[in-house]
Amino acid sequence: MTTAVAKTSVPHPSVGAVPNSLTAWHQIPWYQVERTVRRLQVRIAQATQQGRWGKVKALQRLLTHSRSAKTLAVRRVTENTGKRTPGVDGVTWPTPEDKAQAIGALHARGYQPQPLRRVYIPKKNGKLRPLGIPTMRDRAMQVLYWLALDPVAETTADPNSYGFRSARSTADAIEACFIALCRKDRATWILEGDIKAGFDGISHDWLLAHIPMDKAILRKWLKAGYLDRRRLYPTTAGTPQGGPISPTLANMALDGLETLLAAHFPHRKGDKVNLICYADDFCVTGSSAELLQAAVQPLIETFLAERGLQLSAEKTVSTPIQQGFDFLGQTIRRYRWGKRTKYLITPSKKSIQAFLETVRDRIRHSGHLTAGELIDTLHPLIRGWALYHRHVVSKAIFHAVDHAIFQALWSWAYRRHRNKTRWWIKAKYFSTVGANRWVFTGIRVQKGQPVRIRQVFRASTIRIERHRKLRALANPYDPSWEEYFEKRLDLKMTTTLRGRRHLFYLWKEQKGICPVCRQKITARTGWHSHHLVWRSQGGSDDVSNRLLLHPACHHQLHAAGLTVEKPRRVAPAEQEA
Repeated sequence: MTTAVAKTSVPHPSVGAVPNSLTAWHQIPWYQVERTVRRLQVRIAQATQQGRWGKVKALQRLLTHSRSAKTLAVRRVTENTGKRTPGVDGVTWPTPEDKAQAIGALHARGYQPQPLRRVYIPKKNGKLRPLGIPTMRDRAMQVLYWLALDPVAETTADPNSYGFRSARSTADAIEACFIALCRKDRATWILEGDIKAGFDGISHDWLLAHIPMDKAILRKWLKAGYLDRRRLYPTTAGTPQGGPISPTLANMALDGLETLLAAHFPHRKGDKVNLICYADDFCVTGSSAELLQAAVQPLIETFLAERGLQLSAEKTVSTPIQQGFDFLGQTIRRYRWGKRTKYLITPSKKSIQAFLETVRDRIRHSGHLTAGELIDTLHPLIRGWALYHRHVVSKAIFHAVDHAIFQALWSWAYRRHRNKTRWWIKAKYFSTVGANRWVFTGIRVQKGQPVRIRQVFRASTIRIERHRKLRALANPYDPSWEEYFEKRLDLKMTTTLRGRRHLFYLWKEQKGICPVCRQKITARTGWHSHHLVWRSQGGSDDVSNRLLLHPACHHQLHAAGLTVEKPRRVAPAEQEA
């Protein structure tokens, strides 16, 4: 197996250290930084398992004062999708000099967060969802303290809590629902829970009393307020929405509910009570509607009231499994054919309607685009929706969605050429691909690149694959689970890179490792395709001239003047010799 090695190198400081020079961002040894932070996180998780909270506090302070952790925090906030979105101060960190200087600004002494910039995001029901945007410095500080809090949160979290947690997804939550309902002797009723106003009402006093982190820093974040139309408003409840640490704080507010229900309704009693939670969306299974309404719901309401939360009376309902219920955009229902029963999970009608409305709206407002540009606009939208629903019974729905998109594209083409015949329109915009004679195609012209023929992505080309649920007790910070998470990562990347043969080949050839920082390349970290011999110097796009690198490592490679190479493959006989 080939790996990459450095031909030239830049002298790095000792393990765990980071250069103090403001221009040394591209000389940071990311492998050492990642190892230092990870080692401390593992120790925090182990101390949490042992109940040694004094040691947890000491290790958290060591991590938050580590220059390696500060460096990693700056990298996280300058590589995500919001890196160009400023807070109330209008500041971003686009240059290496800005990033290097920001490392030194992350210190607790004298730290005072600025108010959040309030923006509004439209919801499906036509209302607006408020969102707070912290400044870059506040975001980096939250990531820094999140690095120290997340090992505790993962170790103490409820087993069937899947929202905003490492290596967990909505597919795991849906599969947990299926496991709790799929047999004849399982639960037949579901309590659909909805927390009123989400996590905007979490009690600050409860958070300050129960979240194991620096209380002074947490209090400043909770009381920072927000700026809306140049007016400052105080915050008296809720987590700092929009901040990197907010999902973890919200998850920890609900931790303990599953343990509480298990203590009151043990499985041996036959009540069949199970909790499946994804952030503030949750459902509880039970053997009867009376059990859920008279015993389970009051227990949940008491639990939430201690945290300043309450259930929505209109949206919290008990539903029989024969009627089915919607959870995370999918419908779970039991069907009966004669004496046989079948549990099926399908994309919900609301999800399908919302998706098609988004696609039609995108097509409707694209009169200025060429066919190729329109295809490029629709491609991530269709592919992302299909990938989300590929684990359930959705093949027939994918074909129906493809047909609806075809009709919208035909209307778009017909409106552009009202004076042309239908056969002329078909010849211009639709081609034959395999057995399909009606594939919408277009030409994409980019400056300096050859012309590319594009065809609209079809949801029905996505393979249906059953999801293998994550083990409920798996902890990414526990070394005993390392091999398990490695295998799951291989499966996930195989699915992510399927259809992109060259990228998948490179990822497998490198064993999923970035040759610069020697850390795993995942869908979350992203990747860049690096040409060993630059294309501007005559290099080809062949896989023999390419490597996969992390985006930051790719920038570092070019900025520091490093080159990498693929050593020749070593024959088994040579290895034995």
